[in-house]
Amino acid sequence: MKHAERHRTLRIGWLRAAVLGANDGIVSTASLVVGVAATGAGVDEVLVAGVAGLVAGAMSMAAGEYVSVSSQGDTERADLEREREELATSPEHEHAELAALYVERGVTPELASEVAAQLMRHDALGAHAREELGLSDTTAARPVQAALTSAATFAVGAVLPLIVVALAPAGVLAWSVAAGSLLFLAALGALAARAGGARWTTAAARVTFWGALAMLATAGAGALFGVVA
Repeated sequence: MKHAERHRTLRIGWLRAAVLGANDGIVSTASLVVGVAATGAGVDEVLVAGVAGLVAGAMSMAAGEYVSVSSQGDTERADLEREREELATSPEHEHAELAALYVERGVTPELASEVAAQLMRHDALGAHAREELGLSDTTAARPVQAALTSAATFAVGAVLPLIVVALAPAGVLAWSVAAGSLLFLAALGALAARAGGARWTTAAARVTFWGALAMLATAGAGALFGVVA
């Protein structure tokens, strides 16, 4: 039977990677651009630095997500292998363990024992993966998907401050990038919250605050080195 409900947890894997990538793309590129602009560099130099940051950041995001999610997948596979061995060597203990989990959730011991027995006859490893380990197809690690999603969304996010660099007057370049990037971040936070079913105001305020903090820090560093130079 098909379910009519549309659960947002089905999006959790790609949504997390997409939001992380786009947010980092905007924040890191805008911060880099603002920092370089604060040294007094020209538009061409700022643009070159921004493009270099886009390429390096996208590759870094892809590699980082792949390694991180692959490590998660290694841990999941190790836990599943341990469960498989325990099911082969101690099926009675595993049955009791599964039944106890249902008892903790309010099921009577008799019914919990019967449910555990039926589930183990159908798919013992799958039942223990879901109930004991909290693993499912929805939350399974997908390193390639996470890497590609993060890299692509990072690049999209990074392009936005660079568009502002190309269009803004040289005299107000840093201010224009900062203002535009904060608007982009607020929109990203609201969009991600809507996709995840959360409050958009909280999400928008959160990413805008941290983006502003990052740009202030790099602007200060750029101004300092610009004065020293």
